[in-house]
Amino acid sequence: MSQTTGFSVRIFLPTGNPEGLRILEKSNWTGQGWVFPRSLFADVRKRDALKRTGVYILWGPSPDKLLPRIYVGEGDGVLTRLEQHAKQKDFWTHAMVFISKDQNLNKAHVQYLEARLVELAAAAKRCDLDNANQPQLPTLSEADAVDAEGFLADMLLCLPLVGLTVFEAAVADANPACDLWLKAKGLVARGNVSAEGFIVRAGSSASKQEVPSTPAYLKELRATLLNKGVLVDEGTCLRLTQDFVFNSPSTAAGVVLGRSANGRIEWKDGQGHTLKQIQDAELT
Repeated sequence: MSQTTGFSVRIFLPTGNPEGLRILEKSNWTGQGWVFPRSLFADVRKRDALKRTGVYILWGPSPDKLLPRIYVGEGDGVLTRLEQHAKQKDFWTHAMVFISKDQNLNKAHVQYLEARLVELAAAAKRCDLDNANQPQLPTLSEADAVDAEGFLADMLLCLPLVGLTVFEAAVADANPACDLWLKAKGLVARGNVSAEGFIVRAGSSASKQEVPSTPAYLKELRATLLNKGVLVDEGTCLRLTQDFVFNSPSTAAGVVLGRSANGRIEWKDGQGHTLKQIQDAELT
């Protein structure tokens, strides 16, 4: 969720522990985000706010540890559902609950928010979704749907503050002057630097082959992207079906080339300057 104007977020630590319960409140928003580790759920569950109607996100490592595992749910109130998940779901290590300070969220609102979050996560393909099915959008009046979308927009601005970017598809810089290229043995990949790492653009090609020394994490990441349909086999090469953000230029280059690579050397602008040369020049 892009934001062209500044905003402030107040983060309150009720216990004084930065790793404990955090309560987020964004400026000009009626919502609250409650973030806590699973290890503290026994204490957090005593707070009445979790008895309100809300939507929640559970997350933890996936089996391959490459992409986070995510579950999205809703409750009226949330506490009952979280207590069930504490007994029945083992994967999650953290939770974030969104409620309304003025208690204006109703069951239909949170069902809408749940469905939209699952839809966004499925489209972005940046996590392993634990939700077995795509929830259906409830029937809302036009006004209520607009209100729910507004609440969702503020949620999406808060989520990156706790490290959750899985609901946002990669958004590459539209300025061609920012494009960087990787060309090798018939492969052509295009991308640009982002605040999250490095975005490789849809349509970029990648090697089908991997050299014997390819690190295990790169092999597993390429396999994961193939499984999710982010990479597809086109016979002579693999191709990206959507813009996708990698955690670094080197990981992006490694996925494209099928081997270890120094992304700051491999990615170059239209004049042949490497990313390293470009970034070094910016410091002078």
